[in-house]
Amino acid sequence: MCNHSSFLTGMHRAQLAELCEEAGAKPLHTERLIASIFRHGITDPDAIPDIPNTLRQHLRQYAQAPETHCIADHKAEDGTRKLLLAMPDGREVETVLIPGPARLTQCISSQVGCAMGCTFCLTATAGLTRNLTAAEMVAQVRAGQQSGTPPRNLVLMGMGEPLHNYREVARFIRIVTDPLGMAFSPRRVTISTAGLVPGIRQMLEDELPCNLAVSLNATTDAVRERLMPVNRRWPMEELIAILRDYVRIRGDKRILIEYVMLKGINDTDDDARRLLELLANIPCTINLLPFNPFSGSTFRRPDDERVSAFRHILVEAGRIAVVRESKGQDIYAACGQLKTAVRQRSNRFTATCQTQAS
Repeated sequence: MCNHSSFLTGMHRAQLAELCEEAGAKPLHTERLIASIFRHGITDPDAIPDIPNTLRQHLRQYAQAPETHCIADHKAEDGTRKLLLAMPDGREVETVLIPGPARLTQCISSQVGCAMGCTFCLTATAGLTRNLTAAEMVAQVRAGQQSGTPPRNLVLMGMGEPLHNYREVARFIRIVTDPLGMAFSPRRVTISTAGLVPGIRQMLEDELPCNLAVSLNATTDAVRERLMPVNRRWPMEELIAILRDYVRIRGDKRILIEYVMLKGINDTDDDARRLLELLANIPCTINLLPFNPFSGSTFRRPDDERVSAFRHILVEAGRIAVVRESKGQDIYAACGQLKTAVRQRSNRFTATCQTQAS
């Protein structure tokens, strides 16, 4: 008997194939099952067409999909939408839909909260409650697809550290990139990590079909430890070493380097030059993210001139460097602004809707 998730929507192809084998069904039925569940959204075994009754009976042993509910839908002036979803146990997570030229990107959460403790991130102030299952991550994608324009890109940059929840995240990646099912191109699915070296190594060993983004945010260990406690466990020398291994082994892959710019902390010309040295011979795109302020934070956003000067040094050295102005700041949907302690906000949202309806 296979050791699988209790939710059909949390099982990747190999697990569903094992279920079919247990029921005496053929490989053809596995393909039909995957297409029904992940392409057509049919999870009721009695509604799945062209499968044997023995397989239907076997599938009834498993929950079809987690019962998630969208309890708030906030839309920013720039078109960004933030959905607040209640999971089966009542825990809440946020997923964000970000419009772009001819595409929609969905930011997926992998945990309720986060244990990394990055000092510039609002999510970190709530701590970690629990990991999300692959089925709960699939439910976020479903919510995005049902909200209007289907997302074209998926980025695991929402609440949580994806590589801290590696098993479920890897299962999710294989589900969404399965060409028989949700069929997202691996080039359009990205895992973002704070720098969990063992997790990056596991991605390599598993040949996980997705892109890699790394939140670097400093050019010295002293500064990075202040900003990101994970650096005390896996300092920059180890992180950069595994990134070199990554591009050597995955020769067709560029890494996305994320660099949150904090005024007077990591935004100097010397920082820009050290960043060039750190990333020497590592094919990558550098995303410069001016800090998104939130209440209670002591960090400040650099002025535009400082950001431009920093980028100029990188570009002059031949690097691809892009200043990313985070969207959805007016609804706290921007990078680093998601948080699990949202019950009070969602209650206010519900109360507003009830007032408007009365």
